[in-house]
Amino acid sequence: MTDFKELREALGKLKDEHRSLDVTIQELEGVSAPDRVQVQRLKKRKLQVRDMITQIEGDLVPDIIA
Repeated sequence: MTDFKELREALGKLKDEHRSLDVTIQELEGVSAPDRVQVQRLKKRKLQVRDMITQIEGDLVPDIIA
């Protein structure tokens, strides 16, 4: 059961990071001259985090054959 607990904790941390990245990106894009390189790096990281979230969510849901 600890594996599920660890996965859920990791999932929570990743979701927090994803939200934080979203807020940061919105703030950077809201300024008059945003740093495009930094925004692109943050967007890339956000996509990586989203992929990790999807992977963990898939690991938490058991395979059910219909």
